[in-house]
Amino acid sequence: MNKHLKELIELSKIDKAIDSYIPQLEAADKKIAKAQKKIDAAQAELDALKNDIAENEEKIKAFEEQLTLLNEQLAANAKKAKEISTEKEMKALSLEEDIAKEKMKFANEEIERLQTINETKRALLKEVEEKLAELQEKFNAVNEEVAAEKAEIEKAKEELFMKRQALSQEIEQKVLSFYEKIRVWAGNTAVAPVKKQACYGCYMKLNDKTYAEVIKGEEIVNCPHCGRILYIETETAEA
Repeated sequence: MNKHLKELIELSKIDKAIDSYIPQLEAADKKIAKAQKKIDAAQAELDALKNDIAENEEKIKAFEEQLTLLNEQLAANAKKAKEISTEKEMKALSLEEDIAKEKMKFANEEIERLQTINETKRALLKEVEEKLAELQEKFNAVNEEVAAEKAEIEKAKEELFMKRQALSQEIEQKVLSFYEKIRVWAGNTAVAPVKKQACYGCYMKLNDKTYAEVIKGEEIVNCPHCGRILYIETETAEA
């Protein structure tokens, strides 16, 4: 087999090995993202509960201020009642007191209702806080696991990169440039095997002349259909 072709086949295998780690790295990142997503969801739930409780506390405060004013109003009306001399004034004052009492009743009911809601939300808040702490613990464990996985992958990739660099220095620059140009669009299929007289890059059948040239392996042969560099695998050649 042509020396340059052998080198390109080896280089292509190294490039495939390097890129084969990409899905593993993506899977590792997805583990982290999945764990983070759960934390974000729990944090959002926690924030929403805290916000609801705070809003209810503000409403309770407003109703309590209203009760204070209404109590002051009733006390003032009690003083006025001693000075009233006509039935008309008495009826007007009585109506005013009834309205104030209705408002006080509504305010007290709302305060009780909002306090009950907040009790429930505080119980939920505690549960979510515990859940968040548990999720954070799991996230830390996953993060450590993924960091170890990625460190191993990066180590293996570094070894391959060094191997690739050494091989690239041995390959004639013109041949290497030719390979890299094809790799720009063909990726890791820049060097494709031929099986059953077909290019396994584009899966198009080769004519007899091209196929014979590939079998000989004396020159670098490109697929007439897609332009990939072709070669016959050792097992196929022996057969």
